[in-house]
Amino acid sequence: MRKKVIVVGAGAAGLMAAGTAALCGASVTLIEKNPKVGRKIMITGKGRCNLTNNCDVPTFVNNVPVNGKFLYSAINRFSPSDTIEFFESLGLKLKTERGNRVFPSSDKSSDVVDAMRAFALDNGVRIVQDAVSGLFIENGEAVGVKGRESYYSDAVIICCGGKSYPLTGSTGDGYLLARQAGHTITEIKPSLVPLESRDKDCKSMQGLALKNISLKIIDNKTQKEVYSDFGEMLFTHFGMSGPVILSASSHIRDISEGKYRAVIDLKPALSPEQLDKRLISDFTENSNKDVSNSFSRLLPRKIIVPVLKRWGVPFDKKCNAVTKEERRALIGILKGFTVEISGFRPIEEAIITSGGVETDEINPKTMESKLIKGLYFAGEVIDCDAYTGGFNLQIAWCTGRLAGENAAY
Repeated sequence: MRKKVIVVGAGAAGLMAAGTAALCGASVTLIEKNPKVGRKIMITGKGRCNLTNNCDVPTFVNNVPVNGKFLYSAINRFSPSDTIEFFESLGLKLKTERGNRVFPSSDKSSDVVDAMRAFALDNGVRIVQDAVSGLFIENGEAVGVKGRESYYSDAVIICCGGKSYPLTGSTGDGYLLARQAGHTITEIKPSLVPLESRDKDCKSMQGLALKNISLKIIDNKTQKEVYSDFGEMLFTHFGMSGPVILSASSHIRDISEGKYRAVIDLKPALSPEQLDKRLISDFTENSNKDVSNSFSRLLPRKIIVPVLKRWGVPFDKKCNAVTKEERRALIGILKGFTVEISGFRPIEEAIITSGGVETDEINPKTMESKLIKGLYFAGEVIDCDAYTGGFNLQIAWCTGRLAGENAAY
């Protein structure tokens, strides 16, 4: 007799879990409260969908700062190379870009959603639109879920996501269901989220994208570096965003105003000595001009005034009058442009949620609850989160795969 499996949530983990369980012979019902599946997949990677990272297993685990070791079984069962092979078997052409990020060749996240929807439907998954409000638990076993209707099964897989991007349906429903089953939910925080700053220069630089910069996050109390990265960032009306800022956010713990500062090297390719030669050349070329008019080739327009303000030299000082000490001070600013951090943006703006179902209460080899038989978890609802670069979607694929296989047998 075929086993009945219910999957709650049709995001990345849910679609993978449902399709896999059906592939393994189960009768699967996938319940999603949105009219369409894969809403959050649609917006990942700026609509391009960075669906995994083309790396080996140790590298993957190193990029999961929260409970990475919990994923050893899942990632060894369904590695990034397995994910690539899986999508290509579905007819989706892929490409690998900088940082081993894997995208559909079409640059359309909708193609990933279409492939996963087809994977589920072609294997016989029944997709139902309903909002699940509770679990049916009898004698320590999960036997179904409650929505507008009652759905009964032999196993339930919870794949409701976290609390980030609530418009996609991630409103924390999975935590409520897990708590109902007696599970512990660790502190829910935003991760991969923009950072706020009260520095007025951020607002004046709104919209300025910086490429090829180096970033450090410094703990102001200990003066220790908690994170460093190289890449792109963006100034906004509230502070800072962009890839290196989002990655940095997942390293910042116990954030409070004044605790952390961002230090940006605007010219990481140049040593202080090389930068000094560049300044001498620029100032010589513009010897009779005001210093404020001499940076057009060195810096983007929007950051010139903030740099000059930090430098403290009069804007109308002539380039030929700049001293060696003033050049040294300017180099310090260009190599260490500092922005104080006041906090995270709201969790609704986070790409992922940090926190979730306590991993000690889940069997890492099956994704089954250690508390309730027949109850499984996959994806962001679990307390595992990673850096940017396709690692978080890989968590969804591999945990969904493992949960689907084990729920079906």
